Amino acid sequence: MINRMILGGALALGLAAGPVAAAEVSGALGVTGQGDMTFRASLAQAWDKSWWQSETGQLSGYWDAAYTYWEGGDDYSGAHSLSFSPVFTYEFAGWRYTPYIEAGIGVAFFSKTDVGEQQLGSSFNFEDRLGVGLKLPGERKVGLRAMHYSNAGIKQPNDGIESYSLFYSQAF
Repeated sequence: MINRMILGGALALGLAAGPVAAAEVSGALGVTGQGDMTFRASLAQAWDKSWWQSETGQLSGYWDAAYTYWEGGDDYSGAHSLSFSPVFTYEFAGWRYTPYIEAGIGVAFFSKTDVGEQQLGSSFNFEDRLGVGLKLPGERKVGLRAMHYSNAGIKQPNDGIESYSLFYSQAF
């Protein structure tokens, strides 16, 4: 039952991100601050707007909807999360492979409140992210991200959890 709910939620978040024909699909392999693995799949839709265009670069962004599986270590079963976030990106101009930085704050819903050894306090959490990457030929991207999840003190305990990941994406 929970797997159907997660799949249905991921589909709904994906559809909310925009038309599938212009979507960017991404996969990430990461590790938590406690050493457990994370596996993330996401669907992104670029915004059709940019700001502060100059010879240096431009600010733009995208909507990101994702599913993450969190391994729980030897004594715990894994957890699942669905997240949705607006993400701002600054792309630097004048490079063959375009470097960029990204930052975003969104929401995430976890299948349980204990992820590995961390106690999140609630299933609802905020997702904060910072990342760096390169845009490659053929509408591809590769990069690194640090993501933090916490309920911002809404409910205790609020240990929070981080994921540090390497990602690859392809636009379709």
